[in-house]
Amino acid sequence: MEAIHAEELPDEEEEEEQEQLLKRHRKEKKELQAKIQSMKNAVPKNDKKRRKQLIEDVAKLEGEMEQRHKEELEHLKLTSLAKNKIDSVVVNIASLDIENQQPRISKAQKRREKKAALEKEREERIAEAEIENLSGARHLENQKLARILAARHLEIKQIPSDGHCMYRAIEDQLKEQDCPLTVATLRSQTAEYMQNHVEDFLPFLTNPNTGDIYTSEEFGKYCDDIVNTAAWGGQLELRALSHILQTPIEVIQADSPPIVVGEEYSNKPLTLVYMRHAYGLGEHYNSVKQLMDTATENGS
Repeated sequence: MEAIHAEELPDEEEEEEQEQLLKRHRKEKKELQAKIQSMKNAVPKNDKKRRKQLIEDVAKLEGEMEQRHKEELEHLKLTSLAKNKIDSVVVNIASLDIENQQPRISKAQKRREKKAALEKEREERIAEAEIENLSGARHLENQKLARILAARHLEIKQIPSDGHCMYRAIEDQLKEQDCPLTVATLRSQTAEYMQNHVEDFLPFLTNPNTGDIYTSEEFGKYCDDIVNTAAWGGQLELRALSHILQTPIEVIQADSPPIVVGEEYSNKPLTLVYMRHAYGLGEHYNSVKQLMDTATENGS
């Protein structure tokens, strides 16, 4: 008679342990997101140095939690496997003394029912999250932007949130004009232009702690960070890029009229989308692309 392997049929106690662990992980992730939001609120938006450090701190916190959760799940898996191997030996020994044993289908049925219940619970959590998001700032911002862009036959083209998003969005727009400038090149040229036109940019940069205009050393450090770090770009950098490229740059927002820098140039504008609520840390730039015509796609 074929032996029954216990490791193939995990008992309800093991599944319950795993579900409890996953529930705790979900709770800890929510708590971490709340902590991240609190950290974000404590850092002024114009303090790029502290916000850069904030990004690194958040990445570290998320990485540590992810690693710990992974190790806890692996430990639970190994513990369960060891227990099941012991159970398997016991079952195999017992099977030697039992003839015509009936198939153990009831346990398999319970396992299927348990799996179905867990799947239903997961779907309910997803539905609850979707309902909650419908009233969230991110969802409302996305709706407004979608309407604004659709009126211009455009839609958002997602850009990674890695500190380079503004430059990546510019890079993407330039590709449509057969201008293959990379993020690294755009950063380098931006810093060089700003250093060569200090009087156009320095008055707009202030020390967040003192409120004083940047010193020459602080301005030099600011420009070095543009080249050598993932420092976020903003309106000053867009102004520099519009002069470098001799092209207008339009920034579409959900709650304000579009901002255009470099209006003195006659080239076709580069179009970016500025989002305040795209990610946990807030501000983000995306590119745009032509909205696909469904009727055209279907050949009708």
